[in-house]
Amino acid sequence: MSQQTTREKIMELLIKTENPLTVEEIIALLNLKATPKEVYEHLEHIAKSVRRTYKNERVLVMVPPICRSCGYVFKDLEKPRKPSKCPRCRSERISPPAFKIESSG
Repeated sequence: MSQQTTREKIMELLIKTENPLTVEEIIALLNLKATPKEVYEHLEHIAKSVRRTYKNERVLVMVPPICRSCGYVFKDLEKPRKPSKCPRCRSERISPPAFKIESSG
């Protein structure tokens, strides 16, 4: 009997979910003993794995973080993460990014 790795569990959850999930939701749904930082690192690898495994037929999609004060959308993040401050208004009220694996077609 094979045990799924944390990455495999996250990947399976993100394929099956209807709505994009935040890192906190992923941790809660899978009952992970991982920090948000660790899950963000897993998501970086999952993005590459999904493209390779599904031969570009599926992709990890990120709903970008948004400043809840001024509405600024963090479109240009190089890595999946929750920014600490808004570059426009300096607010720390930022909605976390959410993730889902979907068909690229």
